[in-house]
Amino acid sequence: MRQAWWNRVDLACNVDNRFGGCIQKKIASLVEHTYDSKRSYSFMKKQILKSALLITICLQSASVIAATDTPETRRREAERYLQATPPKAMFEDMADKMAANLPPADREKFKQMLTSQLDITALTKAMTDAMVKHFTTEELKALADFYGSPVGKSAMQKFGAYMADVMPTMEAEITKAQAKASQSLPNQSPR
Repeated sequence: MRQAWWNRVDLACNVDNRFGGCIQKKIASLVEHTYDSKRSYSFMKKQILKSALLITICLQSASVIAATDTPETRRREAERYLQATPPKAMFEDMADKMAANLPPADREKFKQMLTSQLDITALTKAMTDAMVKHFTTEELKALADFYGSPVGKSAMQKFGAYMADVMPTMEAEITKAQAKASQSLPNQSPR
């Protein structure tokens, strides 16, 4: 029981730090007034009650903040993230940039193949479910905030070109690794 109380106090201190240290300022003010002989007993009593009320509110707030990381809040933030970075637009842009590495005659066919057969609904659901599973509400909120911002949108517009530059090297390295792996496997003759 005592450990749980200290955990709540510690959490309240973390919350207090986020809000500019108001609890610490109140406690310092209370201590200062305790040693001021000109202050009356009723003033001290009011200050103690105010401080106790403030600590209680902060402890309650800390509980609410800790309780906001639920599957529902994660899903809401994941959906907000996917609104900022729609999967369909992302894949179309990536296909467009990747097609630039192909001969001109094959580009449209490649883009059509990559985007027309893609089930965006299934992909969006899988992305949302995976985000809810692996990220906290706070992390998803940060992603949605960033990618929804002008800087984040600018970065996402460059992502397709980035992937187009990286994919040929990535594919070549994977092919080399597969070739080396298959060469290092012992030859097994059929029995």
